[in-house]
Amino acid sequence: MRLQCHARKRSVRQATEGSGRSSVLNWFCAITLFIPTGGWFLGCSKTEPYNPPDLFYYFASYKVGKNPTTITATDLNHDSLTDLITTNIASDTLSVLLGNGDGTFQEQIQLHVCQEPRSLVVGDFNHDRHEDVAIACSGGDEVQILLGHGNGRFAEGFRYPVHRTPVSVASDDLNGDQHLDLVVALRNDKIKVFLGEGNGELRPGAQYEYGDTPTSVTLSDLDGDGKLDLIVTNGGPMSKGVSIWLGNGDGTFRDPKDYPVGKRPLNVTLADFNNDHQKDLLVINGEKDSITTLLGNGNATFRLGSNSGANAGPNYGLARDFNGDHFVDVAVVNLQSNDLSILFGKGDGTFHYPPRNYRTQAGPFAVTSFRATTMGTEEPGLAIADNGSGSVSIFLHRGLKPS
Repeated sequence: MRLQCHARKRSVRQATEGSGRSSVLNWFCAITLFIPTGGWFLGCSKTEPYNPPDLFYYFASYKVGKNPTTITATDLNHDSLTDLITTNIASDTLSVLLGNGDGTFQEQIQLHVCQEPRSLVVGDFNHDRHEDVAIACSGGDEVQILLGHGNGRFAEGFRYPVHRTPVSVASDDLNGDQHLDLVVALRNDKIKVFLGEGNGELRPGAQYEYGDTPTSVTLSDLDGDGKLDLIVTNGGPMSKGVSIWLGNGDGTFRDPKDYPVGKRPLNVTLADFNNDHQKDLLVINGEKDSITTLLGNGNATFRLGSNSGANAGPNYGLARDFNGDHFVDVAVVNLQSNDLSILFGKGDGTFHYPPRNYRTQAGPFAVTSFRATTMGTEEPGLAIADNGSGSVSIFLHRGLKPS
């Protein structure tokens, strides 16, 4: 009888702060066990490590409020340039950074809002063609609506009490009436639906009690039936990970199906990671420093993909094709190691190792992408909410060079 196994071990890592350059030595070990003779042989040989491309560079940082927790890219003033908006949980504010189109942004417009704004979603809730904002106010146990003026400024709309501690919001038309609706994750194991009236006001909809300590909500049509489905990550110790709720098309959802992932999942990003034209899920796990892929079957069911590593304390992930090979990559911000990891996809639901890591400001908490024109070429940029330093950091793309 012969048993052969292969193990890869990361033995040495050297990082140059600020440059994002890293060097990893990988070893390939083959262990062959010969049971009839009782003998064994162990051999190790060095293999060439994957050398991730160095596509981004730190460009600038901009001050925002205290302890930003989310960041969203949108166009708030109708100039076709990307603006940024953050929730600042410790100063009870939002910060608006109006973009100049070249990766630079104007000084913040700070908006005083509800208590402990934790998350927000942008959309036109009153059909005036200006972007509005819905905020999960975790310290005030309410949802607040801000109505946009189309210039980066807002008027205060209605507030809606919830019970209790809203931590995440998602918005879309759940019931087919052409008005934006809202789904809110509440920390006390509840999901609350609000249905939009089309004038900036909401009315209470269904409420569900399920799972353990929901951490995020995401809306998407997962089975192609034209009805929005709901994805919930549950971060509590009694949870089974990610819950998929099929939508009925009227603002209600069916009983969920659970999928186990890593420990304390925080959020989900959707993309086609294995090029089968089906939506897959990538889950950021807040403990054990891992991310998990769930590969979609096209009918809102999923099969377990692979676990991958970024760096210490992954907190938020964003899926895009960063290197132009038509395979989806992932940008992950790591709260404990204070860096940004770019994981390059292989096109089969797995990622090359090691990632490319870039040093960030203190406490990178969330990341969004935007388009910036530099030297006459439009390339993707990344904007990071730095929770520990009260700033937004901009990383620009170096551009793809012809091979």
